[in-house]
Amino acid sequence: IVARTGYNFECTTGQRKYGGPPPNYDKSPPGPGTEVYVGKIPQDVMENELILLFEQVGTIYELRLMMNPQNSLNKGFCFITYCEKSEAQAAAETYNNYEIRPRKFIKVNVSIPNTRIYLGNLPKFKNKDQIFEEVSQYVEGLKDVIIYDIPDDPSKKNRGFAFLDFDSHKHASDAKKKLSSENMLVFNHTCVVDWADPQDEPNDEVMSKVKVLYIRNLKSNVLEQDLRTLFEPFGSLEKVKKIKDYAFVHYNEREAAMKALEHLNNTVC
Repeated sequence: IVARTGYNFECTTGQRKYGGPPPNYDKSPPGPGTEVYVGKIPQDVMENELILLFEQVGTIYELRLMMNPQNSLNKGFCFITYCEKSEAQAAAETYNNYEIRPRKFIKVNVSIPNTRIYLGNLPKFKNKDQIFEEVSQYVEGLKDVIIYDIPDDPSKKNRGFAFLDFDSHKHASDAKKKLSSENMLVFNHTCVVDWADPQDEPNDEVMSKVKVLYIRNLKSNVLEQDLRTLFEPFGSLEKVKKIKDYAFVHYNEREAAMKALEHLNNTVC
């Protein structure tokens, strides 16, 4: 296969890697949504069989087959990156539950690269910029810090935790390992570190039908009637529901919801 395609092939401890990038590839590396996870692979299946199968739906950028160094058998899964998102989607649609061997069905889905980690046990008087500056001393690739304040207590700048967004899964993974290490202190605190649950991005068709706004950081003295008075000038409301310090405002028309979002986002209620 390598002679036919001209791809590179590397065999290292725990991994057999094909490609990355393909020959004469002069674009940026493929972005999110181009990688598929292939699971439940029979242990005697090797990359040559997988390449012949998965190259039928698109141009493979890279294939990484995870190996058990103790017995030279695969670990039952691999990652395949395509050059285009549409090719990865086609692979998932075509080969999920594919019978690769008699009564052996593989699992295929588009990978969701996690670039966000949770950082807990933070001092509550530290703001977003201070957290960013502190964490940046120890990690690389930090893009953003997401915090949630306490509307009824302005003296507290966060709720004791933050979400850290990174520019790549690798930087997020390295940061998680670093911040979780023994004797690692952030603001002289031992922090709780974990992956944040990745969220699927809704597609354009779904978003085109959304007529509900989510409102957060509301003080306890803000009532549903106050919200109705604030949001009703932008269009007819179906209902308003406040829960603790957040609320949902339901419009009858999406256009009204978008108009309210444009005018009221990041304003003081």
